Amino acid sequence: MITTFYPASQRGHVNFGWLESHHSFSFGNWHNREKVHFGALRVLNDDTIKGGKGFDTHPHENMEIITIPLKGALAHKDSTGAEGIIYTGDVQIMSAGSGIRHSEYNASHYDPVTLLQIWIFPRLTGIKPRHDQQSFDPASRDGQWQIVVSPRPEDGALKINQDARLALTRLKAGASLTYYAVFPGNGIYILVLEGQVEADGNVLQRRDGLGVTQAGEVTLHAVADSELLAIEVPMFA
Repeated sequence: MITTFYPASQRGHVNFGWLESHHSFSFGNWHNREKVHFGALRVLNDDTIKGGKGFDTHPHENMEIITIPLKGALAHKDSTGAEGIIYTGDVQIMSAGSGIRHSEYNASHYDPVTLLQIWIFPRLTGIKPRHDQQSFDPASRDGQWQIVVSPRPEDGALKINQDARLALTRLKAGASLTYYAVFPGNGIYILVLEGQVEADGNVLQRRDGLGVTQAGEVTLHAVADSELLAIEVPMFA
């Protein structure tokens, strides 16, 4: 097993007033040549958007874009005709494919919204753009992995154009849980949303990340009540 620790304190940080964002990997004006991507995981942004603010219509192509609100709600509109609200507990995916345009705004005029935006390189390029969204019961992730994104129909998750999976869990202090990669050779990236966990001798706290390769699995021990995101992706240089 090879592990790489990604401390929250070493993420890129920008604050535009209406948007405060922390970048686990190089993004926008922040570039760190040692943190460009983790395999097919290209972007992992931790965004907070002020009430009534957001991103005007802009384009994407050939990227799998996943949005997970952690607190609050986000209004979404895109060129596939999709329009609606992404609430806490929902997950959205856009397969940008040959090209998609979309906008994202805080659905509240007063309260901030905090969300994760994740970009994953696709398996196939130039496909027809696609949007999908699904609500997931948080209780179904207590003490176990709740798969929210996967190409496998049996996972009951949002479909992604890549051999990649995203899973969420909530662990009580003292509990342990192992994530097993289902695609041979894939790496696993763990993000601590809240709490504190130990994995392979590493102690991870809120918003710390851990990349795991050449193992196919990683066991997490909760030091405190914790919420975690696992991102399984193909690895390449």
